[in-house]
Amino acid sequence: MMQITPAAASQAFRSMRESNSRVQETSPIIQVQNLEKTYQTARGALTLFRELELTVAPGELVAIVGQSGTGKSTLLHILGALDAPTAGTVHCASTNVATLNAREAAAFRNREIGYVWQFHYLLPEFSALENVAMPLLARGNSRSLALDAASNWLKEVDLQHRSDHRPGELSGGEQQRVALARALVGNPRLLLADEPTGDLDETTAGKVFDLLERLHVTHGLTSIVVTHNMDLAARCTRTLRLEGGRLHATGIAPAGVSPTAGIHPGRE
Repeated sequence: MMQITPAAASQAFRSMRESNSRVQETSPIIQVQNLEKTYQTARGALTLFRELELTVAPGELVAIVGQSGTGKSTLLHILGALDAPTAGTVHCASTNVATLNAREAAAFRNREIGYVWQFHYLLPEFSALENVAMPLLARGNSRSLALDAASNWLKEVDLQHRSDHRPGELSGGEQQRVALARALVGNPRLLLADEPTGDLDETTAGKVFDLLERLHVTHGLTSIVVTHNMDLAARCTRTLRLEGGRLHATGIAPAGVSPTAGIHPGRE
């Protein structure tokens, strides 16, 4: 088992200190105004969003629900600079992502965004440790530093004993925990999760969501989770439904939290 060096421990401490300070921020980490997204298809224009608005405060864990095809994944892609809006402004982690070119968007994603998808997309020829280290290697960090940080994150998700195993040797839940470690190894401010438990059985899904919740709190994240699981959605700060091209309050919210928070009056 790889040992953590003093330098890596120091870096981990700095990362946690930075994470803890994030929840003290007062400005919204996400501010979306008048968002529109239109695709040209063989049958004509298809508009997914029209005047969509969203505000997310630092530290929130927001669930987005809705029927298939309403654009939930597309919305995450736009927030994470994987897709561009047709119109509107999208400020995410203090950056107007709608104005970024391809190179700037890639750097933004690597620095500020952690992604978790329904399917883990781990590289099958690499070990769990190497998969988790990939974002740091892409950032230009040394291999030793990247592997030390990855080892630390595998401990965070209780998989240090599986660090040398390849994805095909891991269970579905273990693979998703590796994917979560990979998403967070770069200390992002925002976690975007698209059906992170959708490919898991009910028991495993609950455990993975338990882990996501714990990491969300301990690392001062702001998180948006797309899910069809209303039980899991109810555990979030608030739940929004994407319908008719806009976000609507669902009435599902923890005690003391307004379900309409983050949606501008008159924009529903």
